[in-house]
Amino acid sequence: MNIFIVILAILFMAGYYVMDAPSQRMREHETQFAVNQSDLRSVAQCAAAVHNAKMKGFEFDDICVEMNYIISENICMDSRMNNTACEIVNKKKPAYSYIITATGILPEEDYNNMLEILEKHYPDAGTFGIFQNGKIISGGTSNKRTVPAKIVSKMGLQDGQIVYLTQYDIPDNQYEYETPMDDDIVCPTGTVKAYRFGRWQCSGYNTKTNCAGDKIWNSDLQECVPDESRKPLCGGNMTAVMVDDIWECVSPFIEKNCPANMVARLNYNTLEWECVSDPKYTQDTKKCDVITQAAVYGAMGATLRVPRSSCTDCETMLVDNETCTATCVPDPTKLNNERCYPGSVRTCSGSTRAFYFGFPSQEYISGVDAVKNIIVPLDKQYSQNRKFNCMDCGERGIDMGRSLPPYVVVCNE
Repeated sequence: MNIFIVILAILFMAGYYVMDAPSQRMREHETQFAVNQSDLRSVAQCAAAVHNAKMKGFEFDDICVEMNYIISENICMDSRMNNTACEIVNKKKPAYSYIITATGILPEEDYNNMLEILEKHYPDAGTFGIFQNGKIISGGTSNKRTVPAKIVSKMGLQDGQIVYLTQYDIPDNQYEYETPMDDDIVCPTGTVKAYRFGRWQCSGYNTKTNCAGDKIWNSDLQECVPDESRKPLCGGNMTAVMVDDIWECVSPFIEKNCPANMVARLNYNTLEWECVSDPKYTQDTKKCDVITQAAVYGAMGATLRVPRSSCTDCETMLVDNETCTATCVPDPTKLNNERCYPGSVRTCSGSTRAFYFGFPSQEYISGVDAVKNIIVPLDKQYSQNRKFNCMDCGERGIDMGRSLPPYVVVCNE
């Protein structure tokens, strides 16, 4: 009996030694460490996949996203670091554009293991790390990237989250212009067919050499000069004078009796004689006694002699005091003028209707300060009548980011 008890005791002690041996505990520790490393690597890989998908414009849909509480957002800010829309408004981009991805909170004891994983598998991602005290701590580098406070607040970031931050530039808008299929226009010799302002037109091959009126291009001076071959032979004691780029015959003889100490001088702007004390004196052009009306639009190379009253009922005339040149610009105050807009102004209002001005050309647009910071469309759905028109966008509604009533109205696509 005693021998049987002794044998049982020996077997019990041997089993206890085998189960509690150091080698056995080492194997269990190594297995647990490997499992933990694998789990942490899966978190980093899932976060990187979500972030890369966001940058390419699509969504990464996997069970790991939900399991690890991963979120990813586009966040944009202006120059004052205030949150703003991630889009181009009036041709102006946000000052700062970010894509930020964050996971759930890691246990503090896993920080070192996660940094080792990031250092090994993502050594070049300087903004992929553990969020701590407002900064991203990356593996393998001593640099710490500060996260803007607005992003921290909007994302609700907390210490211990894995954060991936990328700054990017919003691409410029790409515009596609629709060209009509009908091409039955026939252009004369010396011109080429071109699609401009929503319709086919005939344009000169080299528009730089086309000069208005009785002028000709001088390749040496690189400017238009009077064409002497077109200078007329004037009769009746008259002589040829260039007036508004056109040769005209005027009388050069004195037709005015001037008082003592004054002499007669021909004013080439008014084609009238005037009495002056000093014939070399030049009148201050800033007073603009004579205003030259600038050409508004027309075919390339055409001779345009625009009358003083060329502004429409929807426009007002602005005069450059330095050059005494007048230009026409849209005047929204004239909307109630029946000759400007024949209908009732109230009928063109609401969320789907608004006024736009019929700009005739890009040259005209460049002289209107009100639309310098907005793209003005000139396609075929817009009139170029230099008056105010009503645009009805219907169910699409008005794109307020690209519109500026009553100058420009663009419908949602």
